[in-house]
Amino acid sequence: MPGAYPQLIQLDQKKPLTAVIKEVCDKWNLPGPDNYALQYADGVQTYITESNRLDIKNGSILRLTKAPGRCAEDLYKGIQSSDSGVRCDSMKLLADVSTDITFAQEFISRDGHSLLVKIVEDAHEAPLIMTHTLTAFMELMDHGIVSWENLSSVFIKKIASFGNAKVLDTSIQQVSLAILESMVLSSSSLFNEVKHEITLERLVSHLQVTNQQLQTKAMALLMAMLLAGGEADRQVRNIIHSSSSVGDEMAHYLYVLQTVRLNHLEARMRTPLDSYNQVYFKGICFTGSGRPNSASLNPGLDLSRCPPGLLALDTMAYFASRYPDAYSRFVLENSSREDKHECPFARSSIQLTLILCEILRIGEPPSETGSDYHPIFFAQDRLLEELFCICIQLLNKTWKEMRATQEDFDKVMQVVREQITRTLSSKPTSLELFKNKVNVLNYSEILKLRQTERLHQEETLAPPVLELKERLKPELLELIRQQRLNRLCHGTLFRKISSRRRQDKLWYCRLSPNHKVLHYGDVEEETEMPSIEALQEKIPVADIKSVVTGKDCPHMKENKGKQTKEVLDLAFSITYDVEEYSLNFIASSRTDFCLWTDGLNVLLGKEMSSESMRSELEILLSMEIKLRLLDLENVPIPDTAPPIPKPPSNFNFCYDFSQAEQ
Repeated sequence: MPGAYPQLIQLDQKKPLTAVIKEVCDKWNLPGPDNYALQYADGVQTYITESNRLDIKNGSILRLTKAPGRCAEDLYKGIQSSDSGVRCDSMKLLADVSTDITFAQEFISRDGHSLLVKIVEDAHEAPLIMTHTLTAFMELMDHGIVSWENLSSVFIKKIASFGNAKVLDTSIQQVSLAILESMVLSSSSLFNEVKHEITLERLVSHLQVTNQQLQTKAMALLMAMLLAGGEADRQVRNIIHSSSSVGDEMAHYLYVLQTVRLNHLEARMRTPLDSYNQVYFKGICFTGSGRPNSASLNPGLDLSRCPPGLLALDTMAYFASRYPDAYSRFVLENSSREDKHECPFARSSIQLTLILCEILRIGEPPSETGSDYHPIFFAQDRLLEELFCICIQLLNKTWKEMRATQEDFDKVMQVVREQITRTLSSKPTSLELFKNKVNVLNYSEILKLRQTERLHQEETLAPPVLELKERLKPELLELIRQQRLNRLCHGTLFRKISSRRRQDKLWYCRLSPNHKVLHYGDVEEETEMPSIEALQEKIPVADIKSVVTGKDCPHMKENKGKQTKEVLDLAFSITYDVEEYSLNFIASSRTDFCLWTDGLNVLLGKEMSSESMRSELEILLSMEIKLRLLDLENVPIPDTAPPIPKPPSNFNFCYDFSQAEQ
């Protein structure tokens, strides 16, 4: 408690919190323990409640303070005082304590948030008090206790007027823009109101000021408007990207939007609108843009995956501001290439940031058994950003060495991952050393290393073992083929997925014992294995022309763009007659997918190609070779299996655990 001498008190977690507070009050002879509460003294000064008391760590410093209800009542009266000094102090304290949800519930239960709305609508307060008022309102609303939908149009217009004002305290404008951002993200109806009240020109002017916090808030509001979705979202994007309906000011806006988000790219990058559009759409290359100059650009879609999330945007911004020449070279160099050969900056940056997060285990909890040690971490304050700057240039270099196209994107990223991993494994002690080593490790060197390692693995096996392995393969492949056919004869239950993406009907498919006919038909729920006679439809194996998978399947082509990657990975079809008809499948698991596609390929006389087959072949080969190489000298191996011994005369040696438990 302020003014009292600190005392060491052991908090008994078994006692109710009210009893603990009463004991503390009794020690200091304080009447009315209901008017007091415990609160953290350091850091975020959260109230201690029954729900969070178990989070208290040993050694935490707590203090006795006003109970949330009493504090809320006092501040509710204080912000209505006739003394402006009292109002200012009360509003400042309200802005601080509103971050606590326990206090927020008490204050809102007294309709305190409505009082703040009225103060804003009247707009009679001094700038400092108004700043505290808006901050307190924002903190209260962030708890989600009150819906943003309940706000009046008068309040929304007043907040928007703060954002639009040319001469106003920047602190008020910062909080106002943050409130507008939350409105936009909360609902489309509020977005429509905000869109009509806030002017795009004023947001542009906020991006051009020297106050970085104001720039950030303005940019956050713009991004929120882009992410809001719906027709309004399209209208905002159309405004932003419509080069035919904007003049020099909007061209400058497009430039500022990009350069500020990438942290003040140097002024010499400022180009005419047509050139800028080419750099922006072709050079930056967010995949959400669809195609260059499309009005459907939504960078937020590319940044929604976490990790890396907005960390990718931060690394891009750092690269553009820290090394503007290298950034300019990357973007302009790729904008001059053919579309299929350009290296997309945004997509590459997002994927590269993800790779660095995975290699360096960023975002993962500390491992007690981890043994990786990178001395380079102690040589640089902003290691991740600096590594990104080196590796994004490496990526562009590798892209050129591989003569890559857009279709080779994943292959390039695999090579870059290998370049980074191999270089870090050498434990470089500085960024300069890392940069030198990783640039020496070009694409041709990676290919040589891969070839050397592959040859080394093969050389470690003695020639007789390699020969034995090759001799065993046909026998084991035949074993896998028989297993696949047996599985098809047993059959599998499949689900039909309607155009509405709702699972509704079940059907069963199985191969006849003579491997000549596929039988299939609808079945009821919980059917285990219907007889062949119960399956009404059939397809002679001789009529099957081919097996197709993934996006090549007819039922996937019909719903192109609507199916998830998981569904595409499980889809396969067989075409029969003269490829006019098809039987479409969606397996329930990757295992079933592999079993059926392998089995169908065996029926058609083709090679099995699934990852399941390769894995099983490796396991069988490894087991068989180990068995063949066992030291069996002087151990007679019978030609026939040994007879099964007769059962014992009694089973008294068995221990009955059930009786012991009783």
